[in-house]
Amino acid sequence: MFTRAELEDAAALVHRRMAPTPQHAWPQLSARAGCTVVVKHENHTPTGAFKVRGAFTFMDWLIRTHPDTPGIVTATRGKHGQGQALAATAAGLRALVYVPKGNSPEKNAAMRAFGAELVEFGEDFDTAREEAFRTGAEQGLTIVPPFHPELVRGVATYALELLTAHPDLDRIYVPIGCGSGICGTILARDALGLGTEVIGVVSENAQTAKLSAEKGRLVETDTARTFADGIAVRVPVQAALDIYGHGAARIVTVSDDEIARAIRIYLTDTHNLAEGAGAAPLAALLKEGPARAGEKVGVILCGGNLDTPKLAEILAGRTPAP
Repeated sequence: MFTRAELEDAAALVHRRMAPTPQHAWPQLSARAGCTVVVKHENHTPTGAFKVRGAFTFMDWLIRTHPDTPGIVTATRGKHGQGQALAATAAGLRALVYVPKGNSPEKNAAMRAFGAELVEFGEDFDTAREEAFRTGAEQGLTIVPPFHPELVRGVATYALELLTAHPDLDRIYVPIGCGSGICGTILARDALGLGTEVIGVVSENAQTAKLSAEKGRLVETDTARTFADGIAVRVPVQAALDIYGHGAARIVTVSDDEIARAIRIYLTDTHNLAEGAGAAPLAALLKEGPARAGEKVGVILCGGNLDTPKLAEILAGRTPAP
């Protein structure tokens, strides 16, 4: 889908707005996992999550191709909305952002701080998305879907950074929400001509991506109840499935207990805060274990936007409710 030159152009654009994020091989994590573990620290972006990369490339494309747009409308659980609000308001555009009722108060506050007009609607992300798109069409705003080629091209720059620095990775674990992260990783790997396995990670309570990949068609779920809200998706995206359905080596599930444990491990072993979706790849690695001695594995810490009350529960040894 993308050439190396196209991804390098995207990286140059992104890097005008933010520095490349680090990738560190943490010795305590490696000892615990039984293999060399390289963490890609997307919790170190200006919004604390990877989605801002796609917001930068999407907004650049939007201004060039639709210069008269008054603004954007989108739906989110937090990471996507923060990035879109930051990029849109920096371009002088309106940013209307929908979230489901009961969404993270701290993520909501962050989105407002970045300039979002925030609306709470519906019981889950997918219901909020439907209403956002309906309202946006009525008001003449540009709809920013959860998956778009320009979003993916921007997001793929984190994988370009990681795989350029560590082309010898045997496998990479990536969380799957709507799919931009795993698709960006697969497309960056392919553009670089590497053989690295890309393994998707979903919650055992939000398996739409896994079920869809196994069936070879879109499979919706009735609910997506996990405290890891970044992967709490029940309606898959066809364009994303077209990529990860054949580009991922496999998709694995993790429990909320395993995710909570991985958050505690990140704090203990690296002193980094991971949100639920950000800790899911490490949870999957620890669940699967090393395939062979001497293996080198990447995990994507996609964000660190975890609410304080949930963090307090996790540090007390409990698992937060969805």
